[in-house]
Amino acid sequence: MRVLGVDPGLTRCGLGVVDGLPGRRLRYVAVGVARSEPELDADQRLLAIERTIEEWLEEHAPDTVAVERVFAQHNVSTVMGTAQVAGIAMVAAARRRIPVAMHTPSEVKAAVTGNGRAGKAQVQAMVARLLQLDELPHPWDAADALALAVCHLWRPAGALGAPQRAPGSMTPAQRAWAAAEQAARRR
Repeated sequence: MRVLGVDPGLTRCGLGVVDGLPGRRLRYVAVGVARSEPELDADQRLLAIERTIEEWLEEHAPDTVAVERVFAQHNVSTVMGTAQVAGIAMVAAARRRIPVAMHTPSEVKAAVTGNGRAGKAQVQAMVARLLQLDELPHPWDAADALALAVCHLWRPAGALGAPQRAPGSMTPAQRAWAAAEQAARRR
């Protein structure tokens, strides 16, 4: 299964593609950032991000798109732009009939590090380790996009579109992620 992870942002939108292989192995495919210039009007910024997402969908042909679920932030203008970019990614995937999954930041952190409150540097280091990268993925948005793809691939068995696994074969990080997901559903 090939997953395109999208870490939405209006200035920088992280994009990362990871293949899930048999035996819960991962293969790095690509990472990058869609950018827009802050001095442009919002519609032009969204158009620039949308064009890059469209190019990535065409080039990498993912089976699923995993998008970070927008959460409430103190800066309303930031959350608005983030939500708008998330919507663009979802529409671009829907246009191609590619399933979309949403994951919270804490779910992603728990999936790759085992700690739903891990810092950006820890996520970045674990993504590099899991994908056997020679260098840390930069900027943070790019690392977060790869983490989203890994998170989606490592969801527990039985989750919609999740790879099937033998009982008890989840890693500690996957078990922590599953617990975080259950807690989030109860809220």
